[in-house]
Amino acid sequence: MNNLQKFGGIAALLEATIYVSAFVFFGAFWNYPTDADSVQKFAFLAENQITLSIVNLIMYVLFGIFLAVLVLAINERLKNITPALSQIAAIFGVVWVGLVIASGMIANIGLSTVLQLSIADPDHAMTVWQAIYAVVEGLGGGNEVVGGVWVLLLSFAALKSNEFSNKLNYFGIFVGTIGIITVYPADVLTEIFGISQIVWFLWLGLKMLAEPDKQEDISNEN
Repeated sequence: MNNLQKFGGIAALLEATIYVSAFVFFGAFWNYPTDADSVQKFAFLAENQITLSIVNLIMYVLFGIFLAVLVLAINERLKNITPALSQIAAIFGVVWVGLVIASGMIANIGLSTVLQLSIADPDHAMTVWQAIYAVVEGLGGGNEVVGGVWVLLLSFAALKSNEFSNKLNYFGIFVGTIGIITVYPADVLTEIFGISQIVWFLWLGLKMLAEPDKQEDISNEN
């Protein structure tokens, strides 16, 4: 097994870890005062700015970096048998990388900007923050269409290439389909996609670490 496949497997496991950490953080530790007024909300954000900025960096930017490694590793593994399908999948994977990283950068710069605005006009700053939040959600939080297309296409490519396992690939088709359906704005769909993708990342990572690249083995034998 070459180093790229090993790095890809590790990256997939780290992706799942980041997903779980984000669920735990926002579910158990993040007590944003949704019913408070603008002044109280910004006081909370100012008090927790460093923590939220670090979480955004991990949840978006670091996730995107690991995702780039995984996209490259999977494309390398599938491209010999399904060049067209795997390359189209890789394009969507790369686009998803860019969207996720951009989301994190916009979230952190936007947070810093609105905290400065809130000193003079909290209500106006809240309007700006809601607009920024909508952009972040549209790019990489509440809409998982691009990621869903990537998972769906690479799962079809893996089925055709006889890579990984049929159970994993069919599960990937399910995950990808849910991701595409999140074009409909419903929190439950995003949550299903997130939870199912945790399982998919873990399963995929273990497969990549446990099973060598079949095409590489064939090339080495020749």
